[in-house]
Amino acid sequence: MICNLLLVDDHSLIRAGVRALVSDIPGYAVIGEASDGAHLLELARSLNPDIILLDISMKNTNGLDALEKLHLAMPHSKVLILSMHTDPHMIMRALESGAHGYLLKDATATEIEQALDALRKNERYISPAIAHTVINQALITTQSGKAEAALNHNLTARQLEILRLIVRGKSTREIASGLGLSVKTVETHRSQIMKRLQIYDVAGLVLFCVRERIISLDD
Repeated sequence: MICNLLLVDDHSLIRAGVRALVSDIPGYAVIGEASDGAHLLELARSLNPDIILLDISMKNTNGLDALEKLHLAMPHSKVLILSMHTDPHMIMRALESGAHGYLLKDATATEIEQALDALRKNERYISPAIAHTVINQALITTQSGKAEAALNHNLTARQLEILRLIVRGKSTREIASGLGLSVKTVETHRSQIMKRLQIYDVAGLVLFCVRERIISLDD
């Protein structure tokens, strides 16, 4: 089944480049383009795309403003931000405004495919190049704040400890070795964490930690 895309960027060369890259990815098709966000909502309603690739900085309408309207009017369309901006405040605003992923414009064809595949599976995607920036921007909190967040989401102290290591990119084997646990035990905790939070991908766990402020830079 083809996943339909709507491409929104005020640079024709960028749109042409993304369209060319997408044309080589099986299962995806660009069904429409827009050069600004002024008529984006109307176009999106008309085409009903599965995924909208949206630039942030456009001449007439800010992509972030358009994103907030899209989130309310088109809840079934996933939005993948495609931007050159790496400012953590801007990235966080985009994610908090309803974006399902954030991809840098210098991304490779492989990464674009990974991002599209993630959104298609109702997961989130953040470019690895900015993931650490996003975490560092938002994960500043007190120890009491961590305990409160863990309690609110039914996570044990051990599960919270493992969650922090997961979002920092540690593998299951590394976590097991560092905590003196078996790999099987860590895998069980990981499964329980995802089940309790109803989040089944690492990018989603990162966003959860960012939103709930359960990790500090001193950990």
